[in-house]
This record gives sequence, structure tokens and C-alpha cells, in this order.
Amino acid sequence: MSEGENIGMSSCCLSGALHEGKPTGRVDNIGGLDTYIAEPKGGSKIKSVVFISDIFGWEFPNTRLLADEYALAGFYTYVPDFHQGDSLPISFLQNIEPPLKKREQLSVTEKATNAAAVPTTLGPWLVRHREAVSRPLIDGFINAVRMTPGTDKIGAVGFCWGGRYAILQAHGVDLATPGKVGGVDAAFAAHPSLVAVPGDFDPVSRPLSLAFGTKDSLLDTETRGKIMDLMAKKKGVAHEIRLYEDQVHGFALRSDWSSEKDKEAMDQATRQGIEWMEKYLRSGKE
Repeated sequence: MSEGENIGMSSCCLSGALHEGKPTGRVDNIGGLDTYIAEPKGGSKIKSVVFISDIFGWEFPNTRLLADEYALAGFYTYVPDFHQGDSLPISFLQNIEPPLKKREQLSVTEKATNAAAVPTTLGPWLVRHREAVSRPLIDGFINAVRMTPGTDKIGAVGFCWGGRYAILQAHGVDLATPGKVGGVDAAFAAHPSLVAVPGDFDPVSRPLSLAFGTKDSLLDTETRGKIMDLMAKKKGVAHEIRLYEDQVHGFALRSDWSSEKDKEAMDQATRQGIEWMEKYLRSGKE
């Protein structure tokens, strides 16, 4: 674990809405991991993007639908199963904590029941997927993509649990550690959780875009301020931090589409990530 204050998880990580639509990509095995692949028109791998999913994993429809959007924008997009078949079930979206407006209608007893379920659900899962287990998988996959013929630039796009690992990939290529490379050319992280401040941000050396909700219980105003101050000192590293008014944790992937404001926030975050990749994954081979 990186040094610094570590911001934990709460029931917000288990909240959100399931989106409608049918993913159009395919499944393959890349670097030993089952992977959803969304290909751009023409199938070019020159600009490749690796999604690092939230706790609901690579099969979560919202994640695959979003990967399809990146493919439409011209990126060869990978969604690997970094949880190795152990993602949390989608049923938790409604059973543990429903969307915000439904949550406000719950009784005190119902809220207490939901809160009690969080440590028993998340605690063991986080132990199984701790950094010592997950980061080598992610680094290894990035290495496999980098060695894939036709690949030039690689970006990491992460959400919630995966958001932190996208930030770690923005530390750059590790040439000092034998057998370990990893690192991407640019990264985008939406509502990252379990981040260590300042430990995860001090080593950032690649372009990094961050999307935060102002009502994210995992990144309060003080924590966001610390991150913004840290990144502001990185004069030689391209970065941006966008705040989304009244958005809770998970908004960029699991917004409630019945709310126009929430859907617009998700759409804006999608554009933020795509535009960042378009700017920093430019290749002379195109």
C-alpha cells in the first residue's frame, strides 16, 4: 500500500443503477485473463485503452457499454477480469444500497441493515483483492498489451476500486524493478476509492485526469483539496480535476438515468475521459 492517509470504502461503493443496452464487443483471453474487447472501426490497436473496473467487475453491463463508447471514439478498448471471477454480484446495486433518491425513502431500520452489510461484504473482498494481489495482474496485463503488435499508446481508465489503480499506472513505467514494467501514457480516474494521500499522487508522472463528485462520501472536501494541492505542484505533468456538483460516488458509471442531471453528469464524465485520451494518446503512426 502506498504511503499516506488511505481513504476507505463505504456502502456508496455498492450503490447505483443498472443501464439498458446490449454490449457489442467480444470476449477473448489476453495475458491469461478473460477480457471484453470493444474494437474501433477498422480494428486499429494504435491507441489502446485498458479499463480497470469497479468492484462489480468486467461483466457489469454499464462497464461494457462504456467501453463500446470508447471504441466508437477510436480506441481499442480492453476490459479485463482483474477480479478473476470474483467480482461482487450486480444484485448488490439494489439490495445493499439503491440510488440516492430511493435511499432517502428507506426507514432507519432498513438503512441500519444496509450499513451492517457493508463490512461483511466488502471487507473479505478487499482482502482477497488487495494491492499485492491486484497490482501485479494489472501491470502484467498492461505489459501484454504493450507487446501486442500494432499497439503504440496505452491509456488506463478506472472507476471506484479501479480508479486508484489507474492513478498508480500514471506513475509511469517502472524500469528499476526486475520483471515489472506497467505504466501507461495517460490515465483517467473517476471517483477513485482507497486512495492514499499523498502517497498515490506524489509519484504521478503521466497525464492524469480526475473526476470527483461533490457528494462523494469517500472523497470529502478536505481530501479533494489535498489532492488538488498536490497535483497543482506538478508543473511538468499534465493534469485536470473536474468537480461534478451534487454527484455521489459511482456517478460516472452507475448514475440513475431517470435523473436528467445525473445522466448529464455521467455523459460529461464520459466525454472528459475520451477527450483526455484523444489528447494524450496521439500517435505519429496514425
